[in-house]
Amino acid sequence: MKNTFGSALAVTLFGESHGEEIGVVLDGLAPGIPVDGAAIEKKLLLRRPAGKTGSGRREPDPFRIVSGVFGGKTTGTPLCILIPNRDAKSEEYERTRGLARPGHADYAAYLKYHGFEDYRGAGHASGRLTAPLAAAGAIVEGALKAKGIRIGTHIARLDGICDRSFPEDAEELEGAILSLAEKNFAVLDENAGEAMRRRIEEAAEAGDSVGGVLETAAAGIPGGVGEPWFDGVENALSRALFGIPAVKGIEFGAGFGMADARGSAWNDPFRMRDGKIRTVSNHNGGINGGVTNGMPLLFRLLVKPAPSIPREQKTVDFLKGEDAVLAVGGRHDPAILHRARPAVDAVTAMVIYDLLAVRFGIDYFADV
Repeated sequence: MKNTFGSALAVTLFGESHGEEIGVVLDGLAPGIPVDGAAIEKKLLLRRPAGKTGSGRREPDPFRIVSGVFGGKTTGTPLCILIPNRDAKSEEYERTRGLARPGHADYAAYLKYHGFEDYRGAGHASGRLTAPLAAAGAIVEGALKAKGIRIGTHIARLDGICDRSFPEDAEELEGAILSLAEKNFAVLDENAGEAMRRRIEEAAEAGDSVGGVLETAAAGIPGGVGEPWFDGVENALSRALFGIPAVKGIEFGAGFGMADARGSAWNDPFRMRDGKIRTVSNHNGGINGGVTNGMPLLFRLLVKPAPSIPREQKTVDFLKGEDAVLAVGGRHDPAILHRARPAVDAVTAMVIYDLLAVRFGIDYFADV
């Protein structure tokens, strides 16, 4: 199950960066969920590189749904999406075979698979596999929207440049999430976004890369979802989100920002609002004891700088057993986090769907 996550909804990724096709299987989708091809294409478009801020690899991603859909809706049986690799160029990886790229999984994969791994373009560990994740996420997000649940992610920080945070007001938060759905470069403050783009281009010109923080909010999740201890909402999200390449950290709610605060500041006081129980603040990110409390889910992810850079770096040739120097060639991203956004939304949607299906049953989402 190392390539699968989820209980009621099992999500399995397969394929390699330079293989014939990559894909995903969703097993546990309710019957009757609409499958919108335009929505899938939109998510894939948001993930593709653009201009100077992305890789030179330009994949058109003509996806195929080969099972689990009939008449434009899910059948309830396993749904499989396939996406071909059409712009893979493997020559550079043949030339550098055996050289461990700093920050990459080349050497770790060699140790795990004993040299039988597909080493081209990071193989199965490549961020290329976030394409089928994004495609599948469009279907699951559609099912959640039908239940009044919306998910949005923005670039909270990039190389020291900060976007404004999600608003605390529920209606304003809903508006912010909706606005992000229409943006190719996901920021709430356009001035910050322009500064971030310039910083990415500067890093590319210097032969370097930058990282940052993504902030995600999910509004409309009912309270009482999740399990205590080892199957809580934080547990499920963390396990799945760390599967996205380059994610190196996560915090929920106020997170580490409250490390020096006292309980009086950290706690979220409860009040009645329009006949509903709500908290005045949301420092716990909508979760208490591993279970949702009805407030928006809020978390942030640390995305490291892209490890492939054209600067010379010290390494080893693990096939020859000797020191070496490597300047990574080929086509690579000077920043990853803005392209990771659709994958983060997708994984978040899948985990929320799974938690709701465990709580209420798969037919909670069925069109019956």
